[in-house]
Amino acid sequence: MAGNTSSQSGKYALTTRAVTVTVQPFYLEEQSAPDQSHYIWAYHVEIENHGDETVQLMARYWRITDSSGNVQEVRGEGVVGEQPVLEPGDSFEYTSGTPLPTPSGIMLGTYHMETDTGERFDIAIPAFSLDSPHQESRIH
Repeated sequence: MAGNTSSQSGKYALTTRAVTVTVQPFYLEEQSAPDQSHYIWAYHVEIENHGDETVQLMARYWRITDSSGNVQEVRGEGVVGEQPVLEPGDSFEYTSGTPLPTPSGIMLGTYHMETDTGERFDIAIPAFSLDSPHQESRIH
């Protein structure tokens, strides 16, 4: 069961089954081309095992929605070419990125984990917003 999502200073965190995933997105102005509807973000992820069992990240699933409502789903083995093993107290960090055709969007997902005894379970990646300085301000 997923725990509470919290956000502080641009970081989003969520704990599932004693594994905490923290994400911090960054807009990459120098790699983006707003006049060509091309916006790029990087996101830094930290996965911390606060439990008492060894787990391995086997696969990932991302759901990326741009501000026009278009959804892209991404599935794959591991993260950044690795399937990290996290013993109790261990953490793993990586940075990746995503392009969007709109100046803002939202990402969320899951990591498919496996214990050293072969039990499989999913941990939630917190939803986080992708915001650029090019989005239109709206007053509600």
